[in-house]
Amino acid sequence: MEAFEKKAYLNRLFDKYRNLLTDKQVSYFEYYFYDDYSLQEIADILNVSRNAVHDQLKKVESHLFDYEEKLRLLAKADQRQALINEIKSSKDLALLDDLGKLDE
Repeated sequence: MEAFEKKAYLNRLFDKYRNLLTDKQVSYFEYYFYDDYSLQEIADILNVSRNAVHDQLKKVESHLFDYEEKLRLLAKADQRQALINEIKSSKDLALLDDLGKLDE
């Protein structure tokens, strides 16, 4: 996965699972991915080491991937949207059954 693709994917995971993270983890993620601060800038803001920031970001990333692996909310949302788009374009109402089965 390219760096840009990974960042976009992590942002989408964060949107789905942010409520499962601690306030501290949310802060680190937002500083780095939303505000585009460097590790050193975040370390200075939070009065921690650069390594501590790096470790926290890796933990957040790991948690996000774990949550998606277990809950699959993002994958199901993508499947749901693909089916909705297909239903709209084909007008095939039989696909509604597939849509209903996604949450089974």
